[in-house]
Amino acid sequence: MLEHGGRLRHAATHYQIPLVDWLDLSTGLAPYCWPLPPVPMRDWMRLPEEDDGLEIAAAGYYGTVNILPVAGSQAAIQTLPSLFAGARVAIIEPCYAEHRHAWERQGFAPLSLRAADVEAALPSLDVLVVVNPNNPTGSHISAHQLWRWRERLASRGGCLVVDEAFCDLQPELSLASKAGCPGLVVFRSLGKFFGLAGARLGFVLAERSLLAALHERVGPWTVSGPARRIGQAVLNDRETQALWRLRIQNDGARLGQLLAECGLLPAGNTGLFAWVPCDTAEALHGHLARLGILVRHVPEPSGVRFGLPGCESGWRRLEQALRCFEQETAKCRP
Repeated sequence: MLEHGGRLRHAATHYQIPLVDWLDLSTGLAPYCWPLPPVPMRDWMRLPEEDDGLEIAAAGYYGTVNILPVAGSQAAIQTLPSLFAGARVAIIEPCYAEHRHAWERQGFAPLSLRAADVEAALPSLDVLVVVNPNNPTGSHISAHQLWRWRERLASRGGCLVVDEAFCDLQPELSLASKAGCPGLVVFRSLGKFFGLAGARLGFVLAERSLLAALHERVGPWTVSGPARRIGQAVLNDRETQALWRLRIQNDGARLGQLLAECGLLPAGNTGLFAWVPCDTAEALHGHLARLGILVRHVPEPSGVRFGLPGCESGWRRLEQALRCFEQETAKCRP
């Protein structure tokens, strides 16, 4: 099992700080509470059915009817490699580590690429995996560039796999509406922008034949009835979506400004999180954790990912902790 953000209970035990006293900025999820509808008791008592309106709602949101709901995009990430036996695979890294983990578990040895190296490597590849916007660095690749890569891969029967978990705030980067074209697989999730990681609901957007093969492997009833109902509601709720986009954009800009003021220059900012590459990442992570603030420390490349506080007290607490670290670091400089 790889380590991820959100291991709050582990941090509470390790630093001996009660769970309720933590400010968790480690996950990059929207920190607000969506106005969810009540879940009828029948949704808990019956097996979920696929004609309940979820796929229609997802089609309206993502702009394609080529959709397979899954138990979080993680389920698809783990299963997808089984459809590409013998393929030559590359991953643009650093990125969400579960992609490499999933391909390696299926016996692949993925090539690690930087975005600048892709053009030269494409002729020797069957599958290229991209996280866009990238997690954890917040960098991004234009939809036009991705589409060109897909065309070259598809011309030889290859495939571009794009994880768009953080793409809701930057729809201009998305290839979701083009799903159904040969050689394209897109992952989407309700865990990040919608803040519903606990619902375990994501979507695979791809050609019908690939979706059918993937559906066969993940099996029936992978998404619970309550999760399907909640998903349908939030995907149709355009008013709250618009409000959240504005709020996250404003809070993302506020986070970037705060970090910069405290001597931590973000190299990437998706709105939901900011990425700060720095040599003092481990020390910064430890300093904040001892104050009950959990952020995501990434050893390689060395950096820290900051999520958004969800309330004013959280913002004040983060600012105080960052300014304290800035002062302590300044004392140590020659």
